[in-house]
Amino acid sequence: MKSLQNYITALERAGELARIRTFVNPVLEIAEVTDRMVKSSGGGKALLFENTGTAFPVLTNLYGSPARMCRALGIGSYGEVERTLTDLFIGLLQPKTTLWDKLKMLPVLKQAAQWTPKIIRGRGACQQVVMPHPDLSRLPVLQCWPHDGGRFVTLPMVHTKDPATGARNVGMYRMQVFSNNTTGMHWHRHKTGARHFAAFAAQYPEGGRFPVAVALGGDPVYAYCATAPMPDNVDEYLLAGFLRKRPVELVRCLTQPLEAPADADFVIEGYIDTHEPPAKEGPFGDHTGFYSLEDRYPILHVTCLTHRREAIYSATVVGIPPQEDACMAQATERIFLTPIRLVVAPEVVDIHIPVEGVAHNLAIVKIKKEYPGQAIKVAHSLWGAGQMMFNKIIVVVDGEANITDYPALLRHLARYYDPERDTYFSYGPLDVLDHAASTPAMGGKLCLDATQPDVSHVNNRQDASCDEGLFACIHKGAPIPPRARILALFDDTVDIHDRATCLWLLGNHIDVTRDCKIAHGQLIIDATSKAAQIVPRRWPNPVCADEATIAAVDAKWPLLGLGDLIASPSLKYRRLLQGEAAAAGMRN
Repeated sequence: MKSLQNYITALERAGELARIRTFVNPVLEIAEVTDRMVKSSGGGKALLFENTGTAFPVLTNLYGSPARMCRALGIGSYGEVERTLTDLFIGLLQPKTTLWDKLKMLPVLKQAAQWTPKIIRGRGACQQVVMPHPDLSRLPVLQCWPHDGGRFVTLPMVHTKDPATGARNVGMYRMQVFSNNTTGMHWHRHKTGARHFAAFAAQYPEGGRFPVAVALGGDPVYAYCATAPMPDNVDEYLLAGFLRKRPVELVRCLTQPLEAPADADFVIEGYIDTHEPPAKEGPFGDHTGFYSLEDRYPILHVTCLTHRREAIYSATVVGIPPQEDACMAQATERIFLTPIRLVVAPEVVDIHIPVEGVAHNLAIVKIKKEYPGQAIKVAHSLWGAGQMMFNKIIVVVDGEANITDYPALLRHLARYYDPERDTYFSYGPLDVLDHAASTPAMGGKLCLDATQPDVSHVNNRQDASCDEGLFACIHKGAPIPPRARILALFDDTVDIHDRATCLWLLGNHIDVTRDCKIAHGQLIIDATSKAAQIVPRRWPNPVCADEATIAAVDAKWPLLGLGDLIASPSLKYRRLLQGEAAAAGMRN
């Protein structure tokens, strides 16, 4: 796509876009409409809100289905990318023993060189309108959830450079709007942008202004690439060029020594003062489905705001899964399988990240097993690979197991997994957003080895209902089913028959070290809320729309042109709330 506008046109022709001409408030209402749509059948449609109370429309749910995700990447299927990457990696990694072997690589290297981003002269479409006195209040920035600390930019492509090497990084870090010309910069200590900032501060101990440029919109492939787990010092726009089969064109910013995509819809230029203390940021209804509570992060001072003449403000809504970020995670799962298989763990056949695992909590890995203990080797290999270091639970299978067919997967586990023999505990880094960790950003990890053992150790029970005997969800304090090999304990407010909700809560509510144990041949997992217990930080509430917003959108629904009323997904989850605030048990 040459622009976000081209993408919208393509979606509309494909029947994948709904234009909403009725006024929908960027504060809470756009997020509520989007949440209903993305959780409808097949992810619903992309939504273009044309009446936002500002000069700019808002586009949401642009990545919210596999078809739209592939369209955004410019591919027909993920298989295309897998095949191309496999050929490329095999060509690059195989020994070149003859002159002919080396000559065969020349076309590949020439093609790769054409994917490298290039800086063009003059101004780009992103600079058609210049605001030398920037005013962020003119943008339709969303507040998504009732206890958010304010409005947040949720699809920012944040550009920084390594002060030592000049290598560019494009990351996605939410930005809370503090004033007309300041925002927060929510980058975690593990993120490349934060490392660039720390290196800059160390280089200028007397103080300095760290340059930042934030792009919004443009070719939809850019936002995906900003979320991709690229190695350090590998330009995200190289991945964009590979996917698009053409280089990304960049233009120089007007007030900062950085570049941004020429076809972006908005560019926010600014700096972070290394001597300025961080500001309170948050709470924010996050992709985990819970609020990330307030913390302190750097302040971005905006020096210039530019945009296209017909700019469209793109945003995403994150919260209780499924959300459109699940489709982005699925793309990453497919695109990066080949590098994992060829570089990190050659025995890996496939990887699946269930949507209920919110990216980091659960991974299902299928391997070609050749020796005992190989599942543990694979788990540790993956826990040491990029963003997989944040993973909490890995289930490893082999043979004919289908890792996306959950009933079949459970039958496989029931046959081959024994809690006392096949459960392995470890410890390491966790996502900063993991609210259950006993130590912030550190906690337990769990590997279930469900690969086929020696035939003498195969469980005899193979009946069709063996998944029920394997995994049981009960309310804490209820009688323990003796046949269950994995037993998950939940609060009374949880519908234990809703397996998707149980899996989502299980991943979020446990620190493996504290909440998992082997007893009487069972793996027992305490997935209850720990709000009333002593934990290192306050326990957050799940993300739900408030009753007033639900009622307002219900009343407005007939005017939106979206068909029959879709009930608010929050109605299902409000029973999990512990008080009406971002933190459980608190009041606003």
